[in-house]
Amino acid sequence: MKISGIELRRIDLPLVAPFRTSFGVESERDVLLVRVVTPESEGWGECVAMSAPLYSSEYVDASVDVLRRFLIPELTSLPSVDGYGVAHALAKFKGHRMAKTALELAVLDAQLRASGESFARFLGATADRVPCGVSVGIMNSVPELLDAVDGYLSEGYVRIKLKIEPGWDVEPVRAVRERFGDDVLLQVDANAAYTLVDAGHLSKLDEFGLLLIEQPLANDDFVQHAALAKQLRTPVCLDESIESVEHAAAAITLGSCSIINIKPARVGGYIEARKIHDLASAHGVAVWCGGMLETGIGRAANVALAALPGFTLPGDTSGSSRYYATDVTEPFVLDDGHLSVPTGPGLGVEPVPDVLADITTWSEWIPA
Repeated sequence: MKISGIELRRIDLPLVAPFRTSFGVESERDVLLVRVVTPESEGWGECVAMSAPLYSSEYVDASVDVLRRFLIPELTSLPSVDGYGVAHALAKFKGHRMAKTALELAVLDAQLRASGESFARFLGATADRVPCGVSVGIMNSVPELLDAVDGYLSEGYVRIKLKIEPGWDVEPVRAVRERFGDDVLLQVDANAAYTLVDAGHLSKLDEFGLLLIEQPLANDDFVQHAALAKQLRTPVCLDESIESVEHAAAAITLGSCSIINIKPARVGGYIEARKIHDLASAHGVAVWCGGMLETGIGRAANVALAALPGFTLPGDTSGSSRYYATDVTEPFVLDDGHLSVPTGPGLGVEPVPDVLADITTWSEWIPA
């Protein structure tokens, strides 16, 4: 495809409730959307970077800058490009994986719309719907947490993930187990809030039969995660640590984890995410699809990815109403704890024009 031009668009979406993790609180999402236009079609991508560099070094203002100054000019200078060529074309620019993912996704969406192929089929999905878990932020009190979990279970979510941090870990987990029983699929996510010194304390979580503990230690420490994994009965899952298929291979080799949370934007794109899925499957390592509070655009792509055969654990592919009163696309609605995989060309979804206009705070057209 030859790219005619690319639009950058920022939208503001308030969350239905503040979402607190060990690294901060979000009350609204400043989302950067990317629209790639070709003579044959157009496609959408979503950059999931946060407003501040808390989850990773990336943040929205920096993504706008690197896209405008470096990534888009590099891509539009090519005589033609397809989804597989995006990562290769942008490889010389270090980092900025979330911005690169948004471009790759928009190119793929345009390419697949033109050919009439769905994103799920392109990736190799084998399921037509995926089981959905929900991520529950850190609350002000245990009773508030129990009410929230009760509500999500009533909605049909098949797995509960609790965000934890020092001072909010063992007791909240115990309270959820005692209230809802051992049959509830339960896991915890520390977002790198602990150190190896805390191994003894974290081992107290072993009694609760958790599916996994996600990213307990620093993102750049494979060695200490391997040491921690030997001290816990609870499986260790890595999230922030895995930024590429090479990182995944290193973690598996070192024994740093037995489960991987694949977030496509964190690893630089959905094609790289599929490589990690294939590697993990070859080594018997379970994977699941994480979330970054995506709008319907990113959610559609994640649901398609989660339909690949190696995604054996429920992911954070929640329904739209978990985060937004009004999504930018038609909402994803939970059905018996599952979301249907879109089957239309490309992502199978697109922004609702009136909604998009109402929530847009800034846009810029960059011609090729």
